[in-house]
Amino acid sequence: MSFGHVVFIGLIALALGVACWFGARPGKNQVIFRSSALLTITCCYVMWAVTYLAQLNPLIAPIRSDLRVE
Repeated sequence: MSFGHVVFIGLIALALGVACWFGARPGKNQVIFRSSALLTITCCYVMWAVTYLAQLNPLIAPIRSDLRVE
């Protein structure tokens, strides 16, 4: 199910990118607006995906404090 979440959020990010691409008003700053909007969406998605996937399989196993040393 974790892969499904990543794909679903990726599709939402893709839809936002398409909306920003076609929703940009024509003018002298159209390219700057498109570039910054797409970079922002991409960076936010990649950061979310890395954080989400890292929590699924942590590198350091948690240490239980309720175990007694014998």
